[in-house]
Amino acid sequence: MSVIQHQGPYAPPYLAPFVPPATARPAFSGRIGQDVRSGHYPVPRRYRLHVARACPGCLRIAVTHGLLGLQETVPLSFLPAAPDTPDGGYAVLRALYEASAHQYAGPAAAPVLSDGWTGRIVSTHAPDILRDLALRFRGPDRPDLLPEGCDAEIDAIGDLCARGIDGAARDAGQPGLDAEAAHQGPLVVLFAALGELERALARRPYVLGDAVTAADVEVWVTLLQLDTVHRRHLDGATRDRIAGHRALWSYARRLAAHPAFAPHLDFGSGVGDGQAASGSQSFLTSKR
Repeated sequence: MSVIQHQGPYAPPYLAPFVPPATARPAFSGRIGQDVRSGHYPVPRRYRLHVARACPGCLRIAVTHGLLGLQETVPLSFLPAAPDTPDGGYAVLRALYEASAHQYAGPAAAPVLSDGWTGRIVSTHAPDILRDLALRFRGPDRPDLLPEGCDAEIDAIGDLCARGIDGAARDAGQPGLDAEAAHQGPLVVLFAALGELERALARRPYVLGDAVTAADVEVWVTLLQLDTVHRRHLDGATRDRIAGHRALWSYARRLAAHPAFAPHLDFGSGVGDGQAASGSQSFLTSKR
C-alpha cells in the first residue's frame, strides 16, 4: 500500500466555520456496522445502491463504488438522468420509500442504499453511504480511501470543494451579478480554493499524497461539476483563468482515464441542457 505523505491539514483562512443548514436532513440515515450486532452489517449482495449521475453526491458514490471494485458485492443501479415525478423524485424508488416509512409523503429521491433482506431503505445520506462503503467493504486488495488519521484533512477538502469551489462558482455565475461584485466576492474565494489545490497537486500525484483517497473523489467530482455546469455561466476571462491551473486539470484528466472515473464523464448530459458555454472549451477534455 502506498504511504500517504501529508503536507499539513487543509484549513483555508478565507472560509468561515461551516454550519450545516437545519433543513439538510436525510429521509433515512441508517448505517452499516461492523458485525451482526449492528443490524445492518456487511454481507455480499445484501445491499443495492440506486444513484443518478446528475446528482454530485450520487456521482461520488458511483466513483467510490468503482474504486473499491464492489460491482459484485454491492450491486449498483443507475436511475434516469433526470427525476421523473413532479416532486423531483423517481417513480422506480417510490415503493422502497413507502415500504420504509408509513405514509411517506416526500420525494423518492436518490441516492438510496437499500437492504434486499428487508426490502427497505438503509440510508439516503450520501456522506454516510460513502463512509460505510469505504470502511465496511474495504479489503487488502482494495484502496484505503479513508486512511487512519486523515479524517480531518478529508473533511476539510470536502468543505473546500463545497464552498470554496462549487458554492463560489455558482454564486459568481448568478445572473445580474456585476463584474466588480463577482471579482471582489465569489471569484476571490474560487481562485483561492483552486490555487490551494494547484499548489498541492504540483507537489504530489494525489490530493493527500501518493495514494488515491476519498479526498480525490471529492475534488474530481467538484471539478467535473465546475466544468459541466458552472463553466457555462462564467465569462471568458474567468474561464481562461480557471483553465490556467495546469497541475489541477492535468490531475483531473489523469483520473478521468481511470476505469472508476471514466464512465462518468458524461455527467454533464444529465444537468441542465448539457451544452457547453458558447465558444468555450472543456477544462477536462482540452489540453491548454
